[in-house]
Amino acid sequence: MNKTVFIIGELNPDVILSGPDVKPEPNKEKWVEQFEVTLGSSSAITASVLSRLGADVQFVSIVGNDEYGAFCVEKLRHYGVGTEYVIFTDKEKTGITFSLSTPEDRSLLTYKGTIPLLEPGMIPVEQILKEADHLHFGSFYLQENMKQHWLELFRLAHTNGISTSFDTGYDPSENWDRAIISSLLTYTDYFIPSETELEHIFSTADLDRLPAELPAQRGLIAVKRGSMGASLLDSEGEWLHSEAFRISPVDTTGAGDSFNAGLLYSALNGNTPAQCLRFASACGALATLRIGGVSERLPSAEEVINFIRRQGLSL
Repeated sequence: MNKTVFIIGELNPDVILSGPDVKPEPNKEKWVEQFEVTLGSSSAITASVLSRLGADVQFVSIVGNDEYGAFCVEKLRHYGVGTEYVIFTDKEKTGITFSLSTPEDRSLLTYKGTIPLLEPGMIPVEQILKEADHLHFGSFYLQENMKQHWLELFRLAHTNGISTSFDTGYDPSENWDRAIISSLLTYTDYFIPSETELEHIFSTADLDRLPAELPAQRGLIAVKRGSMGASLLDSEGEWLHSEAFRISPVDTTGAGDSFNAGLLYSALNGNTPAQCLRFASACGALATLRIGGVSERLPSAEEVINFIRRQGLSL
């Protein structure tokens, strides 16, 4: 794959506590089964998995000038992600997320730190327009200074023949910014929310009713549905569905971000929407078999395809 993808977003480590019961209770101490400190953040996990699949990935972000910022940049480089556009600052400490993870789901506690500090002046627009085949950003709601600026950046990308995508993540303020999201979809080729996020933004959990709530001009919408698999609304307004893979999850942290990477990799290779959905779902499923969104052994594209075949499916 000879495609260059610029990913813009937050950058922080994850501290993952996992086991069957990780819910804190006042005045109690509990054992957890596993503990890991890994590269976190939706944007960085997507970048790392996409790089391993075979894309040339350049990352744009800001971290604190501290050990956690250095850890994140080192991990990105380890996974083959370009870090030329990652800025270090002394103004704030690197953000951090604590993930309380069970095999079925996870709860997140995040210290903001540098996570929301990215701003328009930090975006290498000239380099993106010159070098990128695709532009993606993660965690719309965490990039507080960028909310009003994504539209112009995506418009410029489209004008220059660069495809675009984004993932919202959960909104901690629970405002959901429907108007901004709807406007942005005009210049978005792949919108990749979870089912929960989509329901909050567009006020319906009914996939059949959703198209009526969406702007007429939009790209494809891929919906991550957890144990229900995933669904994709194509350009004709038809839904495609992919069932969940038959696996025994270990940790769901980063599964949605790996789904993002798989969808983008498959789409940039010219596959059909149905093929993209299956490949993305396989990447998400494989992510649940490791602790943390990334690990020392991220799958190659060939390994993802072999996993699909072992499930008795074809791409």
